[in-house]
Amino acid sequence: MEIFFYIIPSFMIAVILLAMYTVISRSRRATRAWGSGLTAEARCLRTYTTTRTTGGEHRRVVTTLHHVYEFTTRDGRTVRFEEENGPGTILEGDIVTVFHPADRPEQATARPPAHGRLFAESGCLLVFLGVALAFCVGFIISVDAAFSVWDEVRP
Repeated sequence: MEIFFYIIPSFMIAVILLAMYTVISRSRRATRAWGSGLTAEARCLRTYTTTRTTGGEHRRVVTTLHHVYEFTTRDGRTVRFEEENGPGTILEGDIVTVFHPADRPEQATARPPAHGRLFAESGCLLVFLGVALAFCVGFIISVDAAFSVWDEVRP
C-alpha cells in the first residue's frame, strides 16, 4: 500500500517536468522568432474556437481562439501555421506582420515582440512549477523517512 505514496508523487513530478519543458520551449520559440529579424506579411485564413469542459463538481468551460495564417518566405516558400490565444480583433482576411526564424518559418508568431512580458509570464510559471516540484520531492523524502522509522519500530 505504501507504494502509492511513491507512485502518485512520481507521476506528478513527471507531469511537472513536462510542463516546465513546454514553458521553456515555447519561450525559446517566441524569442527565436522575434530575435531573427525576419518578418513577413501574412493573411489570416481562418479563425475558430475550441471549447472544453474542465473540473469535476464545479465545471467550467474554457474557450480557446485559434488563428490560421499563411505567408510567403523570402525564398518563395508558402508557409501556413496556426496560433492559439491570439487577439480577438484579428478576423479572416486581415493582414498581419509575422515574425519567423530563417531555418524554421513554420514556427512563426503573429504576436508582437514583448520580451519583458514573456520573461515575466514564463518566470512566474516556472517558479510555481518549481515549488510544486519541490513539494513532491519533499513529500517523497518525508514519506520514505516515515516508513523507515515505522519499519524500525514495527516488530
